[in-house]
Amino acid sequence: MGRMETGLPSVEDAWSAVLRRDRSFDGRFVTGVLSTGIYCRPSCAARHPARRNVRFFASGRDARAAGLRACKRCHPDEVGRDKAAVLAAIDAIRAGAGAKLAELGALTGYSPTHFQRIFKRATGLSPAAFARALREQRACDALSGSARVSDAIYDAGYEAPSRFYAAMEGRMGMEPSAWKNGGAGICIRWAMVDTSLGVLLVAATDKGVCRLSFAEGEEELRQRFPKAALEAGTGRFAALLQQVVDAVERPGAEANIPLDVQGTAFQQAVWHELRRIPPGETRSYSQIAAAVGRPKAVRAVGSANGANNVAVLIPCHRVVRSDGALGGYAYGTDIKAELLRREQG
Repeated sequence: MGRMETGLPSVEDAWSAVLRRDRSFDGRFVTGVLSTGIYCRPSCAARHPARRNVRFFASGRDARAAGLRACKRCHPDEVGRDKAAVLAAIDAIRAGAGAKLAELGALTGYSPTHFQRIFKRATGLSPAAFARALREQRACDALSGSARVSDAIYDAGYEAPSRFYAAMEGRMGMEPSAWKNGGAGICIRWAMVDTSLGVLLVAATDKGVCRLSFAEGEEELRQRFPKAALEAGTGRFAALLQQVVDAVERPGAEANIPLDVQGTAFQQAVWHELRRIPPGETRSYSQIAAAVGRPKAVRAVGSANGANNVAVLIPCHRVVRSDGALGGYAYGTDIKAELLRREQG
């Protein structure tokens, strides 16, 4: 079967998106269910209809012209309004307006609880978590060039250094000054381990795995953290190491491994979406961009993939090109293809 019309996905791709409840297709078409007389977003959580009862429409207007009415569960006609509301809220948060749900709801015309849902669906983070990540990003950027840690903290928008330290506790694994001092004051345990895909570097702080790579060794780790105390992993690290090896040998077993990774708000949103891809499935770069509410940021998604410090555990290997080609991978397409084969097998 061909395409529904120019610019729209094929009927087969549309039905596949409905079966996956793929939010990246929301706004590109609506699903008409002839047996019930309603039309829905592709991601609607309602029970899937029988394929014979489904017809796809380019827009809600086309579906209404065919005699269908909008689903009261997924509100398909609000997709454009949702995206505009999320972008307006992001602009407000970046401008320092704060992330109180009541204020963001008033700004966008949504109830606070409903706005919380659509914001998290679009970005992978709640408004409060997005604001925290943005402040952390600004603080870390400032720390890399500021002469004084306290100046960087205030410049990032924290009311006091104690607020920044409290926000970072249990999240970063490093004190703020360590960001500008090459990991000074932290201990990183590490090991090189043989796997069926090659020798693997595994490094972890007390918080979790901070580096996983098929292409690095001790020298590269020291370059990343020149002032950190590097120790050979023993004791409890051995159990963590085995978990990591199991995740490589049997991809999909990585969900409960603790991580100590940091990134910008956008990178965190991308990594969140990567971890949501079920083992055995793939997504395109454009699908990930749409899922985080930035459909035009396809190149930025690729960059966020490249900034992933923990291969396999944040499964960037599950992202492929729109035409199904593997695309790039830091450790070579052979490893990427084998990881996907293991998951799909």
